[in-house]
Amino acid sequence: MGTPAGEVVTRTVEAPGIHEARARLEREGFRVFNVTPPRTSGVTALTRLGRGGAHPKVKANDFLLFNQQLAALVRAGIPILQAISMLRKRAASSRLRAVLGDVEEQIRGGAALSQAFASQGSIFPRIYTASILAGERSGALDEVLSRYVSYMRRNVALRRKIRGALAYPLFLLFASACMVTFLTIYVVPRMSELFSGFGNELPTVTQIVVGISRWLSSNVIWFGPLVIGGAILLFIWSRTPNGKLQISKLILKIPLAGNLAVQLSVAQATRSLATLLAGGITLVESWEIASESITNLELRRRSSSILPMIREGRSFTESLETAAWMPPLAIDMIGIGERSGSLREMLDEVAVFYDAESEVRLEQLTTTLEPAILVVMGGVVVTILLAIYLPIIQSISSGAGVTGHHR
Repeated sequence: MGTPAGEVVTRTVEAPGIHEARARLEREGFRVFNVTPPRTSGVTALTRLGRGGAHPKVKANDFLLFNQQLAALVRAGIPILQAISMLRKRAASSRLRAVLGDVEEQIRGGAALSQAFASQGSIFPRIYTASILAGERSGALDEVLSRYVSYMRRNVALRRKIRGALAYPLFLLFASACMVTFLTIYVVPRMSELFSGFGNELPTVTQIVVGISRWLSSNVIWFGPLVIGGAILLFIWSRTPNGKLQISKLILKIPLAGNLAVQLSVAQATRSLATLLAGGITLVESWEIASESITNLELRRRSSSILPMIREGRSFTESLETAAWMPPLAIDMIGIGERSGSLREMLDEVAVFYDAESEVRLEQLTTTLEPAILVVMGGVVVTILLAIYLPIIQSISSGAGVTGHHR
């Protein structure tokens, strides 16, 4: 293409298609002579094979167990076809059995193991099929499988820690909400009938709570479905690409949670990249696949500029700095590894370091959430109880005052 200064240059851009790339460059003032799409061969092309549409993925625990057994069988020298056949018969998951049946048929037809797995589409992650292909090329499939098993064990363990850490705060929030709902809709309306016989003016807090309770009780027929419908719509929106992106942006703005999301993404991306590089896959192809492991869509969007910069010949460290989301310490460590020729080993170190950091941050988040939920919900419950007991105390005090006056 030609620049406004009259020079002829070549440039790599990210775009959905050829026409979009041409239009984008022309808007920037370039005269485009030719647009060439990227190569469609190699690891990244293979891992894009498969059937269109969405397919339910195999459960992580079932997939981990399958790979542990497959690695052991391959290490023992059992042929791939025989190993897949044995594992298909023993698989506890019906979904995994069906997938392995199709894989077995393709291998019988002459397909390689990596190609048979890649043809299953989104059922298996791209990092898995890329690792299998690397193992086939290098002749060290058992080592690649063992490395992937270690990678997956860490991921599964991390998911369990996150779920375990958030289980109690969520249960506490649910139980508190149920208690408040019960007091507001059932207890307070019945107590308000008792208050009407006191004859005294009710305290302000009681008037407010009783007013809210009466409104909820009288409008529960339409308010309840409205809340449920709103929750369903919010859930559906959160599953859309725009909804996921907006939620990802919101998470990054929340104290503690934003730092935790960044640290988890650093650990996941560097571990995925190290696993692929260890299999002999090039840095360009490895990063294209590893970037998909970044679960926060906003961070993944910021990372989209890294791949074109690597293709243009810039260093990996410089590309990460341009993305401007990875912590400086991680970039410094990766830079040292890149300059010393030990990038893969340093990526493993970064992943281990940020795994430990994310565990500390997760503990801080949960220890902050629990008392915060208790204080807020406890304040609501205390307010409701005050609204119930203040009129009773006021009535008793008035009765005692009248008795004393008669004496």
